[in-house]
Amino acid sequence: MPHTALPSRASIASRLDALPFARPHLRVLTGSGLGWALDAMDVGLISFIIAVLAQQWQLTPGETGWIASIGFVGMAIGASVGGLLADRLGRRHVFALTLLIYGLATGASALVGGIAMLLVLRFFVGLGLGAELPVASTYVSEFAPAAIRGRVIVILEAFWAVGWTASALIGYFVIPASDGGWRWAFALGAIPAAYALVVRWGLPESPRWLASRGRLSEAERIVSAFETAADLQRSPASQPDAPALSVPAPDAADQTVAATGAQRMRALWSPEFRTRTLCIWLVWFCVNFAYYGAFIWIPSILVQAGYDLVRSFGFTLLITLAQLPGYAVAAWLIEVWGRRATLSVFLAGSAISAVLFGTAGTEGAIIATGMALSFFNLGAWGALYAVTPELYPTSLRATGSGWAAGVGRLASIIAPLLVPALLATGGAPLTFSVFAGFFVVATITAWGLADLRGRALDER
Repeated sequence: MPHTALPSRASIASRLDALPFARPHLRVLTGSGLGWALDAMDVGLISFIIAVLAQQWQLTPGETGWIASIGFVGMAIGASVGGLLADRLGRRHVFALTLLIYGLATGASALVGGIAMLLVLRFFVGLGLGAELPVASTYVSEFAPAAIRGRVIVILEAFWAVGWTASALIGYFVIPASDGGWRWAFALGAIPAAYALVVRWGLPESPRWLASRGRLSEAERIVSAFETAADLQRSPASQPDAPALSVPAPDAADQTVAATGAQRMRALWSPEFRTRTLCIWLVWFCVNFAYYGAFIWIPSILVQAGYDLVRSFGFTLLITLAQLPGYAVAAWLIEVWGRRATLSVFLAGSAISAVLFGTAGTEGAIIATGMALSFFNLGAWGALYAVTPELYPTSLRATGSGWAAGVGRLASIIAPLLVPALLATGGAPLTFSVFAGFFVVATITAWGLADLRGRALDER
């Protein structure tokens, strides 16, 4: 017999945590993941396009640096504002809107005739993209059962590798095919604009968010549909065995930490959350600096090293393929070792790989060390996206995730602008040693994060 009385926020949360992973979970995961993959395709494409435009438009290193960085300016704003909007308006609506914004801006980039308009459109691309990623991870984490929540978020992040691989394939086969190949690459990036409609109408809103806004009947319908799909219709006298979880008391779960944007911002730095906020912001900053500084520039660095476009893009494609096993290993370890240990190990591996890549001198060494960097770095990203939404209660979860991502984007603005100066000063060895230093700082800081493996989300 299904529930007939209006549920509490605590019961909504506990029922979600007790569910087995079923077809509706898969639909939420793949629906969000495809959007994630399209995001990655856009970010990856610009690294290949920069290498081509630098030759066709005879751009200076400073101009190419700004093509990379201006998108991250938009990302920094989008991530912080998108999180606030998602806590106020809902996860699904903001998710769809951000896909629409950056998809249209990317498609329009195919028509530009100079760097000025390209920079304007790249800003809007970043605005949408920056808001989408933290909102999507928050959205999926609020559906995932507690016992496998970390693994599900790492799998969501693994869609990034799918999108980046797609960008590498486009970079290898489409961009070098003609002088206008980069325009076709941008045109393919417009696909998310159509996909936004699928997201808006095809996926449910987060029941945890609905319950936090007092819309308990809507939350009940969604949870009941998930239970029906999992053959878990329940009655109070016939409850299935649920995993042992650390669940907040019902009266605590029915409270709200923050109800307005200003309260959410103050709550991030309240005594309860200030250590988590400081540590997660620093980790995000360091990982963004090292990742975007390296991967946005790898195709161009290989071209400068003497490899032609096709060959350097081929190397980048091989390096990119190592992301998938990195995600797979992180997805397994995150529920075995926990969040902190998995994140720290992959960050340490990224630091070592960065030093080795920067000093590699042969084709075999470049590919092997580049694949190691890709493996460890993207595994670390998966763990980082898994841990971030867990640190905050429902009423400020998207805000906390969005601002962490926004602070990280500040580093992704700075890094591409600094890379030309670092390369001019000490070449690849100095450049990638700097990236390794940021990975080391992130490794140490990760131990200041709370590890909430297997625990219920805070529903306040």
